[in-house]
Amino acid sequence: MSTAIGQLRDLLAQRLGRVVIGVSASVDALVIALIARGHVLVQGVPGLGKTLFAKALARALGGEFKRIQGTADLMPSDIIGVHVFDEAARNFAFRPGPLFADVVLVDEINRAGPKTQSALLEAMEERQVSVERNVLPLPADFIVLATQNPRDFEGTFPLPESQLDRFMLRVDIGYPARAAESEILARYGGVLAAAHAALETIAVIERRLLAEARAAAERIHVSEALSAYVLDLAAATREHPRLALGLSTRGALALLKAARIVAGMRGSDFVTPDDVKQVAPWILAHRLVLTPEATLEGATDTEVVQGVLATTPVPR
Repeated sequence: MSTAIGQLRDLLAQRLGRVVIGVSASVDALVIALIARGHVLVQGVPGLGKTLFAKALARALGGEFKRIQGTADLMPSDIIGVHVFDEAARNFAFRPGPLFADVVLVDEINRAGPKTQSALLEAMEERQVSVERNVLPLPADFIVLATQNPRDFEGTFPLPESQLDRFMLRVDIGYPARAAESEILARYGGVLAAAHAALETIAVIERRLLAEARAAAERIHVSEALSAYVLDLAAATREHPRLALGLSTRGALALLKAARIVAGMRGSDFVTPDDVKQVAPWILAHRLVLTPEATLEGATDTEVVQGVLATTPVPR
């Protein structure tokens, strides 16, 4: 049942590994997003390869790729498109922006202003854009890969909770291990165009395999006890003393979907609590809002997630 899911994971790990070093742990998160038709937020300090990571994934997915660079003066019309008067036809014609692509990379999304950030809400949730009373559909496999610097960096605008909730997963990229960083220096330190050349070698994953993986994920069984466990986790975040905002229903659905896909990766036809625990940090952390007191005490969203997982009873 899960052969297609495992094949997709292995192929993606192999092809991303040709370009990006030391992020193999994040490949599972990307596979989950692809199969579940979710969007991915990649977070980390500048200079750790977030953009290269997103570009490599976009290259592996194929389709039309567009990049949007987040800046303070970026306007909604810059990403959605504008109506331009056509002299020959004597009417206004719509010229689509970079949002109308299969894979959209929004680099440093939190450097764009709140108005532009909000322009992505409808596209990410409903895969459509409303322009001048018209509803325009986006590609069927539309996916947003967004990178952001930590929110306490100068010149950034924290993403609103409603938009964070539309990212199915958040992948945190930290400083690489010494061995991985040594390999990075050896591979890319001598040739300036080495990274671009490596991107060109990534072959596109067949859409047939992606469709088969999605069909396999739908057949993986979820017991009533496991669904109840997900609900217990959601309730625990909503009642947590250090959280001002807990997990949404959309987040609970994403947690269950992700757990099913991880179960398929390990060759199982049913979901276990360990599958839920594995994906919880990717699904939950960015959706939780700490109280001001918890923030002042230095608490992090990831720490709170680990605490919730440790204290919530696991079904037998």
